[in-house]
Amino acid sequence: MSVQQAFEQAQKDVKTLTRRPSNDDMLALYSLFKQGSEGDVKGSRPGMMDMINRAKYDAWAKLKGTSKDAAMQKYVDKVAALLKSHK
Repeated sequence: MSVQQAFEQAQKDVKTLTRRPSNDDMLALYSLFKQGSEGDVKGSRPGMMDMINRAKYDAWAKLKGTSKDAAMQKYVDKVAALLKSHK
């Protein structure tokens, strides 16, 4: 299975979790997904009053320079770990 195929399968698998992941895990999933699908962060950082989107932006920005394939593989690994721990 290619990294792209595993990434697409992980996107389906994450929806089968029985519990909502922690906020840290959610940010990790979000940032890895965005880096894997779009590459480096774009746009300007949200303002201080927009705390949720600012946290998402910051998490994604930390991955700057990570290749799409590496981010996709880390996303797949993260989803697998969550599936294992949530059963």
